[in-house]
Amino acid sequence: MVDLVSQYQHIKSQIDTGFEEVLNTAAFINGPQVKSFTQNLEKYLAVKHVIPCANGTEALQIALMVLDLQPGDEVITSDFTFAATVEVISLLKLNPVLVDVDYDTFTINPEAVRKAITPKTKAIIPVHLFGQCADMEEILKIAEEHNLYVVEDNAQAIGAEYKFKNGDTKKSGTLGTLGTTSFFPSKNLGCYGDGGAIFTHDDNLAHRIRGIVNHGMYKRYYHDEIGVNSRLDSLQAAVLNTKLPLLDSYNEKRRKAADFYDQAFINHPNLIVPARAEEYSTHVFHQYTLKVINADRNALQQYLSEKDIPAMIYYPVPLRKQKAYDNGNYNDADFPVTNQLIDQVISLPMHTELDEEQLEYITNSVLSFFN
Repeated sequence: MVDLVSQYQHIKSQIDTGFEEVLNTAAFINGPQVKSFTQNLEKYLAVKHVIPCANGTEALQIALMVLDLQPGDEVITSDFTFAATVEVISLLKLNPVLVDVDYDTFTINPEAVRKAITPKTKAIIPVHLFGQCADMEEILKIAEEHNLYVVEDNAQAIGAEYKFKNGDTKKSGTLGTLGTTSFFPSKNLGCYGDGGAIFTHDDNLAHRIRGIVNHGMYKRYYHDEIGVNSRLDSLQAAVLNTKLPLLDSYNEKRRKAADFYDQAFINHPNLIVPARAEEYSTHVFHQYTLKVINADRNALQQYLSEKDIPAMIYYPVPLRKQKAYDNGNYNDADFPVTNQLIDQVISLPMHTELDEEQLEYITNSVLSFFN
């Protein structure tokens, strides 16, 4: 699904130099590379504050911690996404409220959000799934009407741009109260281990987060907040500093690969190519996810596997039906889209190193399944 070895070969000298600098200074935690990367990412995103942390899941957890939500408060998020989003809500003794998604974009349905709001609702977590922004203008409007926080899960869409109806544009992750991301190696901006970050324009929230990620300390051995140990190490920052200037070109390579896939599948009776919500969001194609209709999606996955083509199914079981999160309170009739997607979606290889020969092999193999 990704080819990080080939990608590394193109940037080997810069990566190796960055590692040597860290090793020679032994500043493994909060070293110069972390500070430099933080500043560079703030500039790239045009956001006032970036606070690095240990991984994307903890970025979400810390973002919720700083909002001072109370046990039993409700947080609305998508039923069709990775478990980390609902995991952190539950860990903090908050109540996850799962809602359906949009069939075209896979992202949270604003109307479903609106219907799910109760007096206990305190926050919304829209997930920018597969590389494209949720309908943030509508979500922000709902949040403003009900005085709710918005925490963007931007793990899969860093570098995407959101366009408001008035023409203003902002980078994904910088639109809500807080934004979070993951630097897991397979992400569009990935390091060589775990890493994450939190974004905000709010000075007070940023100050508090900087304490929370460091055991609640602003001064060594003085603990002003209940915190965690969640820091981005300098070796990972060195990798990210090398990759950040390449992120836009990486995303463009992904778009070109998606264009190739689109051209091969656009008119196929059994395949629906990913929608691009170009009226409000660019797409950075963290995943290229087809919908298979009137055909056996699982058989297609097995067929591709036999041809040494990895094809993944994200996500086969909705969160509301996962053993850990099934509270028995959900009605299947409220999730018609998610119920369709779990049987239809399949993601093809998508990364920066795909060449035309590989793309032709993948597309021809998919098409041959239906012949």
